[in-house]
Amino acid sequence: MAVATTEAPAKAAKIKHGPERRPGLSRWLPYLLLAPAVLLELLIHILPMLVGIWMSFVKLTKFYIANWSAAPWAGLGNYKVALDFDNAVGEGLLKSFGVTVAFSLITVGLSWALGMAAAVALQPPFRGRSWVRTLFLVPYALPAYAGILTWNFMLQRDTGIVNHILVDNLGLASDRPFWLIGGNALVSLITVATWKLWTFAFLTLMAGLQSIPRDIYEAAAVDGAGNLRQWRNITLPSLRPVNLVLVLVLFLWTFSDFNTPYVLFGTAQPPAGDLITFHIYNASFLTWNFGSGAAMSVLLLIFLMIVTGIYLFVTGRRSRRA
Repeated sequence: MAVATTEAPAKAAKIKHGPERRPGLSRWLPYLLLAPAVLLELLIHILPMLVGIWMSFVKLTKFYIANWSAAPWAGLGNYKVALDFDNAVGEGLLKSFGVTVAFSLITVGLSWALGMAAAVALQPPFRGRSWVRTLFLVPYALPAYAGILTWNFMLQRDTGIVNHILVDNLGLASDRPFWLIGGNALVSLITVATWKLWTFAFLTLMAGLQSIPRDIYEAAAVDGAGNLRQWRNITLPSLRPVNLVLVLVLFLWTFSDFNTPYVLFGTAQPPAGDLITFHIYNASFLTWNFGSGAAMSVLLLIFLMIVTGIYLFVTGRRSRRA
């Protein structure tokens, strides 16, 4: 009877707390769960990046495609050619870099401004608000290639709807302009990229606005603050953490955008729309000089890392001061 009495509490405690876990499995379970993601990251991003860095130090041309290991060592030769702005390669890369900087700054600014305006306008409740929000998210949900191809048809000189509206209906121009070649190519590129990105800014800012208590706006309205003053003194400071991440993400996405110029212009992009990612693609696959193209890619990676580091340092310093 005594043995049964002492075993009963032990069994009850075991049933209450559940079966005992193996200490070894508990220790290694997080690593086992992370292993597939880490493996895919290595195969998809890290390994190709390391191969690209190696390619930038060799003279990998069309003569060595069949046997990469036989490509002669170039050292920093590919980088010197890319950064020598007196030759054709360096001059073309510098012009492409300038076009990309202008394209990125204008596109990010327009995307953020449109996203902020739409998010603030759709914050107060009104009839049909959910339908308008859903309509605004269509460019974000639409596949990128389908949307850009549609813009390609719309921007055609003779058959596009853009010239039909501007010239035939509104009479804003006497002759049909070219939108996919010449100087207007950058305008077309910015328009399509902004149409594709502003909905992401709208979605992010709209989610950030949900965290701001409505009582603050009501108190500010009682004190006589108008909509503009509420936006400047309440909305912008409250959305500062969201904007810091949003602007950086938009800039990185825009500066490294390849799909938009490739689908919009094809393989022969005009000089006004010569983004650096597409310039690197042409330098690699049209001239078959993969070593030079890899060096340009590494330089682009270094530039984006420097910009990101400076941006995070400056914004972090301002946050600490605030």
